[in-house]
Amino acid sequence: MTEYAKPMARVIDELKRLPGVGSKSAQRIAFHLLKMEDADAERLANAIRELKQSICLCDICHNVTETSPCGYCTDGSRDSKLLCVVEDPAGIVPIEKTGHYRGRYHVLHGVLSPLQGIGPEQLRIESLLARVREGGVQEVIVATNPTVEGESTAVYLAKILKPLGTSVTRIAMGV
Repeated sequence: MTEYAKPMARVIDELKRLPGVGSKSAQRIAFHLLKMEDADAERLANAIRELKQSICLCDICHNVTETSPCGYCTDGSRDSKLLCVVEDPAGIVPIEKTGHYRGRYHVLHGVLSPLQGIGPEQLRIESLLARVREGGVQEVIVATNPTVEGESTAVYLAKILKPLGTSVTRIAMGV
């Protein structure tokens, strides 16, 4: 018999839906969860539940946050003339770790990918344009990843932002 018990098979199937988790990893994680003490498993379940219940998107920049607007948008010491555009909320962390950027952010929640059916309408581009049109933004720094999709998104953003009179720059990459 090569089948798992239904509850184990269900957990494995759900874990496989996570990005970067294949069948073997899902099985290892599921067996690890099974071996966990009940208290540890309950803490993990509660952490996931709290994550889903407590986190929302900032109404301004679309970062994940517990309160909207988020801390970056309400921080008066940040330069509102600078706007750094990132693909997803995780893109903010490495920029913040440098300790050098003190502007605001805008999270697209993806990149243009016609093959996957992701166009400008599926991203937070319209709200980016609205922020720039409101005035005050002098420079938009595009910090998308150096992938084909990230580069095409950067080119597209530069094309639609330049006519609005704002400077558009690309974050440095490479050696």
